[in-house]
Amino acid sequence: MEWSEVFAKIKEEHDFSTLEAVLEDKYENGKVFPPRDEIYTAFELTSFENVRVVILGQDPYHGERQSHGLAFSVNEGIKIPPSLRNIYKELEEDLGIRRTGGSLKDWAAQGVLLLNTVLTVDAHEANSHRGLGWEKFTDSVIKVVSEELENVVFILWGKPAQKKEALIDGSKHLIIKSVHPSPLSAYRGFFGSRPFSRTNEYLEENGRTPVDWSERT
Repeated sequence: MEWSEVFAKIKEEHDFSTLEAVLEDKYENGKVFPPRDEIYTAFELTSFENVRVVILGQDPYHGERQSHGLAFSVNEGIKIPPSLRNIYKELEEDLGIRRTGGSLKDWAAQGVLLLNTVLTVDAHEANSHRGLGWEKFTDSVIKVVSEELENVVFILWGKPAQKKEALIDGSKHLIIKSVHPSPLSAYRGFFGSRPFSRTNEYLEENGRTPVDWSERT
């Protein structure tokens, strides 16, 4: 199966005309991130059949030139945001791996689907596109991945992501949950949660190639 088939099936089941009209207006008359041609970067870099891990975020970064369609990732040359800095801190504590660049495209290329629950945002207004209809789309994506694939690791950081647990078949996938890596919550259970080593242990136990979390250019 390919993402184009998945998307066609989702569009048969849901009406996205309101979302499409609102986005058309916002991109024409306002400032929206990511750029329109980068909304679906996560799906372009990670093929459906290759998904091994789903890392679920909330909505894109809303600062200038940060967002490029991958959850938690920023364009090269952009200052690393606080949540990503904490992710890197936990990665180094967990596996001794140190990353310095902000782009996670190398993870995406290995089958890590870096998915936000909402795929667009108004400039400088976090969560501003919540409730427009993206949730129906991303919920459906999560369900299809759960139903069609085997032994995927779903990493749910923060309450919005954890609400998606009901869409995932925990009998054939691993679900890793913790608070969000944001500085507001990271010290309440994100640090020390070891998501990276736990992911690779599960993948190896089930005959799947572990993720190389180190920086690759």
